Amino acid sequence: MEKIKFRLAATIFVCAVAIACAQSDPDFAGKGASLFGNSPTRAPDFVSLAKNLQPAVVNVSAMLTPKGKAAPGGPGGQRPGFGGEFFGMPSPDGPERSQGSGFIIEPDGVILTNAHVIEGAKKVIVRLVDKSEFEANVIGTDPPTDIALLKISAKEPLPTLAMGDSDHLQVGEWIMAVGNPFGLDSSVSSGIVSAKGRHLGEAYDRLIQTDASLNPGSSGGPLVNLNGRVVGISKAIVSQGGGNIGISFATPINLVKEILPQLRASGKVTRGWAGVAIQEITPGLADTLGIEKASGALVASVVQGGPAQRSGMKVGDVIIEFDGKKVVDAMDLPLWIARTPVDKSVAVKVQRERQQVELQLTLTMIPEGNPLQARGDEIG
Repeated sequence: MEKIKFRLAATIFVCAVAIACAQSDPDFAGKGASLFGNSPTRAPDFVSLAKNLQPAVVNVSAMLTPKGKAAPGGPGGQRPGFGGEFFGMPSPDGPERSQGSGFIIEPDGVILTNAHVIEGAKKVIVRLVDKSEFEANVIGTDPPTDIALLKISAKEPLPTLAMGDSDHLQVGEWIMAVGNPFGLDSSVSSGIVSAKGRHLGEAYDRLIQTDASLNPGSSGGPLVNLNGRVVGISKAIVSQGGGNIGISFATPINLVKEILPQLRASGKVTRGWAGVAIQEITPGLADTLGIEKASGALVASVVQGGPAQRSGMKVGDVIIEFDGKKVVDAMDLPLWIARTPVDKSVAVKVQRERQQVELQLTLTMIPEGNPLQARGDEIG
């Protein structure tokens, strides 16, 4: 019993010393927090963040042509492979009108949103936070990344959101999403980054996964960090009934920044193309093919007469290096190919029958009616 009393007294003494140190040294709390990394010592200020963000977030309403009529879950309907859905939403005003979100990036009225929100639209209306409405011109769209650039003409300079650096985003980091779920303007939700580099089945998917509550109508809205910088554009959710279950996805803003100059200049994006469909290397495939690690990209098919076939690439080859970069994750390869200028010749290393072969691959533009894209394969 005496030992217990002594330990209790010792504990009280240590606590008293700690309190005294905190009072005498203003930096004591910060020093203590550093024991657990650089975590903030107080909760995020979502109130101030929301006040600063909401004025630059807009409602995007698309009057659809009959063939562009919104599908359940929003224009674009069910997403392949992962069970995700686009989440623009049909407007209650009628079946030929859909709604989503967007945000202003330039004070003269340039707006970013999702391409599927305005797909098939004969007229696009943007409503600001003060309820004023403008008919928008579509500057350009890029369906592969699901990005659209709009422009409205306002009499006064408009509030804007600054774009951040999504490459520096960390798993576990706080984020806030702003949008118009179910037509409820300027709704905010918060959460954390659940994962990065998610792939839903399209060639250029390297998406941010978050648990922030997003629902139909949020598509095209900004995903921002605690500094108020846009790090992503809300794109899709995993849902069995159309509502949020805590799994949603956003396009990284760095991918958007790459294509913005082309969208502004020509209204579309031109990418390099190799004419090859690939698949990931599993441990079983690696063992069969004689590869030490489950890395690289297996060539599943090549387009007849395409750049890959002209280079000598064959079905069954494993691409292990592209333009000096090691292929660790097969899903990186389509983006690398897309970023390569048209007509550039690059060195490609493949493993064929347990031997390394080096090829010279000259990229071209993606042709109209690309057969691999039509089948939804991972292409480059």
